Amino acid sequence: MFSLITLAGCKKQLTTEAVGLTTLEQVNSTPTLGTVENSVNSGYQLLSNRLNILAQWDWAGGLVFQNDLVMQDIASDDMEKKWNPDGDQPWMDDVNNFTFTSTNGGPNGLWKYDYEGIKRLNIAIELLTKSDIEAITGITTARKNQLLGEAYFLRSYYYFSLVTNFGDVPLILKPVSTYQEAFDVAVKADKNAVWDKIKADLTVSKGLLPNAKYSSATEKWRANKGSAIALLAKAALYTEKWADVVTNVNELQALGFYSLNANYFDSFNQAKEFAENEDIFVYDHQSNQNPLKGNGICAPLGWGFFAPSTDFLNAFEANDPRKLYTVDVPNQNVNKLLGSTNGSNKGNDDAANNKIYIRYADVLLWKAEAQNELGQFADAVAIINQIRARARSSVSATGSLPPAGTLADRASSTDKATIKDWLISERRVELGFESQRMLDLKRWKLAKSVMTAKGKNFQDKHYLYPIPQGEVDASAGTLKQNPGY
Repeated sequence: MFSLITLAGCKKQLTTEAVGLTTLEQVNSTPTLGTVENSVNSGYQLLSNRLNILAQWDWAGGLVFQNDLVMQDIASDDMEKKWNPDGDQPWMDDVNNFTFTSTNGGPNGLWKYDYEGIKRLNIAIELLTKSDIEAITGITTARKNQLLGEAYFLRSYYYFSLVTNFGDVPLILKPVSTYQEAFDVAVKADKNAVWDKIKADLTVSKGLLPNAKYSSATEKWRANKGSAIALLAKAALYTEKWADVVTNVNELQALGFYSLNANYFDSFNQAKEFAENEDIFVYDHQSNQNPLKGNGICAPLGWGFFAPSTDFLNAFEANDPRKLYTVDVPNQNVNKLLGSTNGSNKGNDDAANNKIYIRYADVLLWKAEAQNELGQFADAVAIINQIRARARSSVSATGSLPPAGTLADRASSTDKATIKDWLISERRVELGFESQRMLDLKRWKLAKSVMTAKGKNFQDKHYLYPIPQGEVDASAGTLKQNPGY
């Protein structure tokens, strides 16, 4: 945190800054319209799969790319580090085996990406909430509100990542300009306070964003009203506010902007980006940009990273088209991450396929889970069957429909435990390799039993990741380590 939050306007940075990055000096001087725009745009960058955003090839520090695939997929029972085991990047093996310590690059990268995003967005919010910002820059009220809504959403997204992975974390809501201020804020806030702030900011965000599917007709990648409502529903899910989950998802559905695509892979198909119905929030990767904006995660796919576990492959029912759409085992292609079913983009560190963060099928399954908890069993089963029906009606990656009887509807049931088991199974195969599995297992309190059964060294302390030891040391002990580390 200290390397990323302290002295936001300092000339000497420990990380690589984005071109056009807004500094605290610009906030305190006379901002321009470009300054305001850049302050928000730079906040998106930490959601990119581009390589080396924060450092140059710092593998050990976990900074080469976003670590969500490592911390949520490799750590789970779904993914192995590589197709062929080797000694490359042993810190990932430690995450996979739960032998990691507080110096592991996985938690370090996760923490640094999130707090760097928060740093940038705190500057953006500081700018956009200046009482005279419209007069100074000429920005319209509508544009100001839109950008402010985006900034609140993005900051909430980063805090969502922090609180779900680390628990209690420092809640930093304004730019930090001195070392003393940095020490003052390097104190954990209770996770409940973090959740409350996430929900409050998302409520403000959805009120500021335009009532449209896209906040901008020409920049469809921007956070929108639907993404704010969806993340609010997800925050309610993770805090087990079941009625709020249903209320928020109902509000999202009432917008009329989203529906399940006819074909499962349309959400991931690079050729159908922003021309399908299901994706709610994505990062828009583009090739041949300066600075680079391509999907760098396709490069390690060419190096043999991110293979399915046998257990994951066995989780699919017979003839489920989602299996091959997720991963092509014979050709060692992770189709869902490549945005194609023919291996294109594999090894390309500047690929143009988008990164999906929130899609409608995921949201529907949140609602089903909440309905099951509320005793609305028929409604929950109906959603599960809706997801299954879409899957079995999807033309497979080989060009044919599955045979009759594939993915038959779940029967009517009033048994909460049975429906929960169906939901757990459905989420695994529907959302495989989308960095949801370990977070799901943890919030269901199943991680220890599931991972132990797979021979992993999962202990109670692993329900939270350790605070990076370098951050604890830099705070002179003000920032307290999580228990057990």
